[in-house]
Amino acid sequence: MKTLYDIFSAFAKACLPLAGAFNKKLQLGVKGRARTWDILDQKVKSSLPKIWVHAASLGEFEQVVPVLEHINRDKYQVILTFFSPSGYENKKNTHLADVICYLPIDAVSNVNKFMATVNPTVAIMVKYEFWPNYLNALKKIDCTTILVSGVFRDKMSFNSWYGKWMTRSLESFDYFFLQNNSSLKNLEKLGFTNASVSGDTRFDRASQLIERDSTVKQLQEFVGDKKCIVIGSSWPEDIEIMKNWLHENEKTGAYKVIIAPHEVGVSHINELEKTLSYYPAKWSSLQGCVIHDLKKPSTLIIDTIGLLTKAYSYADVAYVGGAMGTKGLHNILEAATYGVPVIIGKNYEKFPEAGKLEDLGGLFSVATSTDFESIANKLFEDDHFRDKTGMICGHWINSNTGATREIVAYLKNINEKLILD
Repeated sequence: MKTLYDIFSAFAKACLPLAGAFNKKLQLGVKGRARTWDILDQKVKSSLPKIWVHAASLGEFEQVVPVLEHINRDKYQVILTFFSPSGYENKKNTHLADVICYLPIDAVSNVNKFMATVNPTVAIMVKYEFWPNYLNALKKIDCTTILVSGVFRDKMSFNSWYGKWMTRSLESFDYFFLQNNSSLKNLEKLGFTNASVSGDTRFDRASQLIERDSTVKQLQEFVGDKKCIVIGSSWPEDIEIMKNWLHENEKTGAYKVIIAPHEVGVSHINELEKTLSYYPAKWSSLQGCVIHDLKKPSTLIIDTIGLLTKAYSYADVAYVGGAMGTKGLHNILEAATYGVPVIIGKNYEKFPEAGKLEDLGGLFSVATSTDFESIANKLFEDDHFRDKTGMICGHWINSNTGATREIVAYLKNINEKLILD
C-alpha cells in the first residue's frame, strides 16, 4: 500500500496543474505551489534553527495562532505551510511567521527537497495533518514533532485495511496534544500513549477576542438600538432555510441582520441577493454614508473578509454556517465567546464542540425552515431565554481555555529559547 500511495502522490504532483484548469480553487493552489520553491529559497535563513508549522486550512491556522504568539522569533525562524488556498490566500501576509507558502504534495521527491531546504528542528502539525512521507522524513532527521489540537476518530484511515500502513508514520510524533477523551482512546487503540487531553487551542484564541477592541463604527450605527442576528460564514444551503424569515424581517424591519458569507466574490454575492429576493445594503457601499443612511436598511451583507469576528460582537443571536450542507461547520467559538446563542445546521457530527455546546443548552441545530424560524423567534422574543442561553456560551468558552499553556510549557521544556518570556 505504501508503494501505491507513492505512485498516487507522484501522479497527483504531475496532474495537479491540469486539474487546476477546471477548478478555480485548485487553480489558486496550483499557482501558489508553483512559487513555493522560490519562496523557500529566497526566505529560509541558514543562520537560524527552523520551526516548521503546518496547518491544512484557515481553521487549523486559527488553532495554532495562540502557540505561534509565544514563539521566540529572534532565536527561531518560523516556516508556515498550508495545504488549502483558503488558508494560504487569507494568511500569506500574517506577521506570525517568517516564511509562508503552500506545502508541496507528499511525493517523495518533494519531501526530500523540502527537508533539505528547511531542515526543521521542531515541527508542529495541527489537528489531523498526517502526511506519511513528511512524517517519516521528520523521524529520519530526529526533528521534535508535536500535534496540536489533535483529533482521532473511529473512521479515520488508520483503522481501515487500506490505510493501516500509515499508522507507523505516527511514530514520528514526540507528543500528541489532543482535543478530547475520545481522541485519546482512539489513539491508544493504535498503540500510542505519548499523549494527553489538553483541549482545543481555539478556546484560547476565542477568549482573546473579547479582550480586544471590536468597535466598527459603521456596524455600530447600522445596528443602532435594535436586536441583531449575525449570520457568519454562510453557504447557499444555510440561506435557503432562512430566506422566508429574512424576507419577512426585511418588510417589518423588526431586527437587524448582518450576513457574512463564506465566499465574497461578486458572483457569490449576486447569487445571495437573488436567493434573498430583495436587495440589502452591502459593506462596500456603506463607506462614506452618513449616520441616518446606515439606519435605513434591515439587512447588511459583509462583502469583504476580516470583519466577521468583530461583527459577532454586535450580535444578539448568531447563526454559524457550513453545517446545513456538506461544507463543514465553521467556527462556533468566535460567536460563543461574546455570550450569544448559536444556531447551526444539521450536519455537525464531525464537530464535537458543537455537540457539547448543544448538550449544555447554548446551541441549537436546525434542519428545516420551520426549525429555524421557531428558534430564531423564540430567542428574539424571550429576553430571559436568550440571555440565559448566551451566558451558557460565554461560560463554556471560559471553562475550556488552557490548552495553549500546556503546549507552550512542553516547548519551553525542550528549549527555553523557543518561547518568549
